[in-house]
Amino acid sequence: MNTENAGNLENLEDAAVAKAQGTDRIRTDVAHNARVWNYWLGGKDNYPVDRAVAEQVVEMFPGIGEVARADRAFLGRAVAHLVEDKGIRQLLDIGTGLPTGANTHEVAQRIAPDARIVYVDNDPIVLTHASALLTSSPEGTTTYIDADARDTERILRAAAETLDFERPVAVMLLGILNFIPDTAEARSIVRTLMDAVPSGSYLVLTHPTLDADVGGADNQPAMDFWNANATPPITGRTRAELLSFTEGLELLPPGIESCARWRFPEAPPVPQLGAVARKP
Repeated sequence: MNTENAGNLENLEDAAVAKAQGTDRIRTDVAHNARVWNYWLGGKDNYPVDRAVAEQVVEMFPGIGEVARADRAFLGRAVAHLVEDKGIRQLLDIGTGLPTGANTHEVAQRIAPDARIVYVDNDPIVLTHASALLTSSPEGTTTYIDADARDTERILRAAAETLDFERPVAVMLLGILNFIPDTAEARSIVRTLMDAVPSGSYLVLTHPTLDADVGGADNQPAMDFWNANATPPITGRTRAELLSFTEGLELLPPGIESCARWRFPEAPPVPQLGAVARKP
């Protein structure tokens, strides 16, 4: 991606700018996950429908803002650990979401300016902001692929233009597999991606859970409301189901844990599981 910032979109309700950038498929009548998540993180890139649904979810599940912030903090800790301690210099971030502070490329290139990052998302609003905000250090590379997470072969073909799949890659799936309702399909996506990268690569994932020990019992009513009023529909999973996504991989300590507590054990848990696993 061009290292020169193309200019930030001050307001997503500037439809003319959005259309000029090829995003006339943006829907403003239905709440969308990327925009609602942005609202919970304190961002401004959302519409009234997103804010209305977000506030209703907060009423049903007051800790959702903490979940969003814990997930973002997990991203920073995981990327920093892999780049600084494990020597990773290539990251494939699928399900990018709207850019906020401490994005994957910013964390990685702050430590290793030559790091190469490929972002993947199929949300037109994310695409608009990718061209404006996801810039790179001069030594490294940051690119964006407009694709659905299910289209793994397309993702891998396009990512190969930036990443060297003969060298280790961190495959990042933060808060994305929960939008794949069929667990077998979600597992297949992970397997296809990890089969394409060499030994020494890593899988990084987060996922909402219904496990009661981290507060997940309160998740189901909020998820049901979300699925009736927003898009895409969301599915919660247990630790055991997430464990199946890491089959054949070596989980880094502390294993599958509340993302708030991953390498930060004193933190209060949130019902969002996180894990990092190495391909042997």
